[in-house]
Amino acid sequence: MYLKALEIQGFKSFPDKTVLNFGEDITAIVGPNGSGKSNISDAIRWVMGEQNSRQLRGAKMEDVIFGGTEKRNQMGFAQVTLVIDNTEHIFPTREEAEVAVTRRYYRSGESEYYINKQSVRLKDVNELFMDTGMGREGYSIIGQGKIDEILSVRSDDRREVFEEAAGISKYRHRKEESERKLQRTEENLVRINDKIAELELQVEPLRKQAETAKKYLVLHDELRTLEISVWLENLQKLKTDRLKLQADFETAQADQKKAQAELDEVYAQAEECARLMHESDCAAEEKRARVSDLESAIGEHESAAAVARTTARHHAETIQRMEQEMSESRSRTESLQEQTEALGRRIEEIGEAARTLDEEMEALCEEMRGSTHSSDAYAVRLEELRRREAQEVAQAAQAQAELSALTAGSDEIAQRTRELEDELSQTREKLTQAQGEAGENEKQLQAAREEEQAASNIIGGHSLKMEGRQRRARESAEQKDRLTLEEKTLSDRIRLLSEMEKEYEGFSKAVKIVMRAAEARTLSGIHGPVGNLIHADKECSVAIEIALGGALQHIVVDTKNDGKNAIGLLKQRDGGRATFLPLDTIRGRSLRENGLENEYGFVGVASELVRYEGKYGAVVENLLGTTVVVEDLDCGIQMAKRHDNRFRIVTLDGQVINAGGSMTGGSVSRNAGILSRSGELEQLEKKRKKIQSQLQDAALMAESANRELQKAQYELEVAKDQQRRANDRVLTLEGRKNHFDILLDSLKHQQESLHIQKENLQKRSSDDAGRMDTIRRTIADFTARAEVTRGETETLQKEQADCRQSLSELSARLTEKKARQAALAAEGESPRRSMEDLVRLRESLEGEHTDRESLRIRTEEAMAQAQAEEERQMQQARELRGHIEEHRLALQKLAQEKMALEARRSQTDRLSRTCNDTLLNCEREVTRLESKLNGSALEEKQMLDKLWERYELSHSDAQSLRIELESVPKATRRIGELNREIKGLGPINIGAIEEFDRVNTRYTYLSDQRNDVERAKEELVGIIEEITKQMTEIFATQFEILKQSFQETFLELFGGGRATLELEDENDILRCGIEIKAQPPGKQLKTLSLLSGGEKAFVAIALYFAILKVHPTPFCVMDEIEAALDESNVVRYAKYMRRIAGKTQFIVITHRRGTMEEADVLYGITMQERGVSTVLTANLNELSKEMKIK
Repeated sequence: MYLKALEIQGFKSFPDKTVLNFGEDITAIVGPNGSGKSNISDAIRWVMGEQNSRQLRGAKMEDVIFGGTEKRNQMGFAQVTLVIDNTEHIFPTREEAEVAVTRRYYRSGESEYYINKQSVRLKDVNELFMDTGMGREGYSIIGQGKIDEILSVRSDDRREVFEEAAGISKYRHRKEESERKLQRTEENLVRINDKIAELELQVEPLRKQAETAKKYLVLHDELRTLEISVWLENLQKLKTDRLKLQADFETAQADQKKAQAELDEVYAQAEECARLMHESDCAAEEKRARVSDLESAIGEHESAAAVARTTARHHAETIQRMEQEMSESRSRTESLQEQTEALGRRIEEIGEAARTLDEEMEALCEEMRGSTHSSDAYAVRLEELRRREAQEVAQAAQAQAELSALTAGSDEIAQRTRELEDELSQTREKLTQAQGEAGENEKQLQAAREEEQAASNIIGGHSLKMEGRQRRARESAEQKDRLTLEEKTLSDRIRLLSEMEKEYEGFSKAVKIVMRAAEARTLSGIHGPVGNLIHADKECSVAIEIALGGALQHIVVDTKNDGKNAIGLLKQRDGGRATFLPLDTIRGRSLRENGLENEYGFVGVASELVRYEGKYGAVVENLLGTTVVVEDLDCGIQMAKRHDNRFRIVTLDGQVINAGGSMTGGSVSRNAGILSRSGELEQLEKKRKKIQSQLQDAALMAESANRELQKAQYELEVAKDQQRRANDRVLTLEGRKNHFDILLDSLKHQQESLHIQKENLQKRSSDDAGRMDTIRRTIADFTARAEVTRGETETLQKEQADCRQSLSELSARLTEKKARQAALAAEGESPRRSMEDLVRLRESLEGEHTDRESLRIRTEEAMAQAQAEEERQMQQARELRGHIEEHRLALQKLAQEKMALEARRSQTDRLSRTCNDTLLNCEREVTRLESKLNGSALEEKQMLDKLWERYELSHSDAQSLRIELESVPKATRRIGELNREIKGLGPINIGAIEEFDRVNTRYTYLSDQRNDVERAKEELVGIIEEITKQMTEIFATQFEILKQSFQETFLELFGGGRATLELEDENDILRCGIEIKAQPPGKQLKTLSLLSGGEKAFVAIALYFAILKVHPTPFCVMDEIEAALDESNVVRYAKYMRRIAGKTQFIVITHRRGTMEEADVLYGITMQERGVSTVLTANLNELSKEMKIK
């Protein structure tokens, strides 16, 4: 057994998950027409990788998904899983004992393949089944019409079945792969040869250019060394001259410093005079301020003295008031002392009366203790009699209660017996009703479980649908992120190019100075360099840049005056040189050649290949109007020859044929890239707009995908909600089922319990009747004994009453004494509290008296201090009046000193004017010498700048390259000779050295690669020949075996006759057709086309059985292949199938009875619901055993 199970869900007419288990040798699938039998065969073919929807009886692949019915919605996917037993390792590449192949297809067109739940490719599925006979091109699935198709097609189209049977499919696959590799190798070889041929045209010219460039480099190095040495000699001479100038400059500076020092000294004297005058003024002002301060201080001291007098007067009044208050306080203290002594005497009187009352109360208590002892003895005896009486009465009452209980119990037993009989009747009715309700609940539970299963299937479909939409949402988000990143990259590149354009990268120093001055509005009428005013397409940009050359740096201005102003600015700033193109004077030029546009390779006139504003037309025509752009150098040479070199020609790759016949070519000039940058910027802007549009579309797509995902999530939630409701209903019904089970058990137990209770009640009724007689006799005995005890109790109660009367009198007297004692205690408490209050008040008055005494002493001291302070302030005021007079005398002296300083300042001013004239003369001399020094320094700087601009060397770096010169004039002459030699070399292409190395390396690399590709080609040809040889040998051997097997099978099935297989061309057995000839019993040997329909079908069946006998497949699915046979041949077909079923598992779809009789298991396919197939199973072997049929 190899095919274990087939699981179908959502495939064609099987919307629900359906599992078919194949556990026997022959399984027959039967059912009425249109019930969906063949859909099982299609499902097996589909899961094994079939891609042709017509082979699956559909117009498009989407037709395999369940399309819905009137009652059911269409499904979003189809899934089929094929489980194959691999214990005999029919799949050598898989180690598992069981292989499950799954294919899933969505309505969106997406397919998924899995092997043992691991995602794989379609190619992996095809390779798994290759050469096993089970592939989609094999012979393990024979569908409807396949028999007739095999017999009716051309003989060379039948090869696929025979090649699969012969086991050479994998060899053919390897051969086809090798042939494809060989074709790619040959294509690569052609491309490599083309590149090598192209490089061979470049190698020799580049070699010559490289040799010239190397010679130029030697001459240039010598020129460089000589020029550097000459310049350094000149620099040294400049430095010597500067040293002399520096010495004169320093002498002049010393004279200037001396004059400055004399002037500074005069200024110092003037400042000193001014300082002294200022100090005098400050001192006078300070004296005046001091006098003012002293007068203010005198006023303050007099005010302080007045305040002190007022304070002393206030303290005297305070002392007088305090002495009066202290006298009143002493009088109150004496009165409180008298009240306290009177209260003390009253408290002693009340204490004495309380002690007398305590002695009387102690005597009464002793008398009461004696009476209480006698009363207690009576109480103990009386309690004992009462307890005995209560015990006897209680025993009688207990017996009476027991009697009453028995009497009531008897009535209750009778009542309970009647109730039990009613309960038994009700229990029987409830039991019958509960059994009916439990049966109805069981039916509802079964329906709810089916509804829950259906909801689970729907959830499975929605889950798969949501997975697909989640994947699309992720892809949309990834595309959006990718476009966002690409847009950012483009924006960064555009920003970089814009900044380069704004900073005029690639333009000369002069252009930059002029444009920045124009931007700062220092210059007017500036339009910009030519390179920024024109635009060209990418394919023409190199040609236009070469055609313009240095003109790319020319600056377009409005008028000549604007150009003049710009030139003046460059001279002023030493900014280099620039060419200006005034719009008011420039005139365009144009070609007057006829027939140029018809020339081979003609691209256009350069002025027509650029874009610009109309006002720059004359400038563009002036620069490019006589230049023609052609495709390549060969076209340019031919065109120049025909037009006698009357105009300049530029090729698209930058080679130039000048007017007159000279040629310039090689690498691109150093100005190249300015125009390309402008074109690139324009292209990038367009591309960015396109990407931004795509980004908006991607955002909309992502939003749409998210909406679809949310919709799928909503549908899934709805389905889950439906499942939850179904699950809740199942749980509810299961709960009710459990309830009914418990209820039925309870009712049954209750019925049994009622029977037992009824029996127990009847037994109790008979026992209680005898016990009631015994209890009545016991009650009479206890009642008589209780009467005797009651008489003794009454006698003791009278004696106890007399004793209690005496005790009550004593208690009344004691209570009266206690009341008197409480009154005395209350009367003594009030004086005690009053005395305590008086003591506290007296202590408070004594404390206040002490505080007032202390305050009076402090006030007297403060009054004495205030009087002393008044005297001190008055003394200080008198002293300050004396100081004021001294300061007034000092002010008069300062005024006299100031007049003397005024005269001294006038003399200093005259001297400073004389020194100032001397200093001006010295400064003029210093300025003259400084100017000469700056000129020398500028000349030195220009020479150093020239050294840097020409060779990019600093002074220190140049010193290392300096050589000893015999003489500067001789070195200068040699420099002229070198320049002439370099000029004689013609155009120099320094890049040719590197270009030659690059091209030569590329040429060598491609030559080696060509050798490798040729060797690979030879190896592939050998592999193809070896595979072809193996295929020929295997097919020849297997074909003979199949031929012999076909003859034997035909003989067995037809019961005679003969049949054979023939190759149409035995010399080409891998490509020739295969002819099938058959001779049924009693007929002549014929080709298939001459046989009847039934004979053709039987011959084809014999061929398939012959193949299965030689190369059995693990399983074989046959879909009504015996439909054209009569009953006797059907029986033969079925018997033969049974004979070979030990090696191959058969799954047959049939209507024929003879085939069904040989089957081990029958699967019936029906459509109980329209459009939905349902599977019914019958195991014939088990039925035979049960019915005892052999």
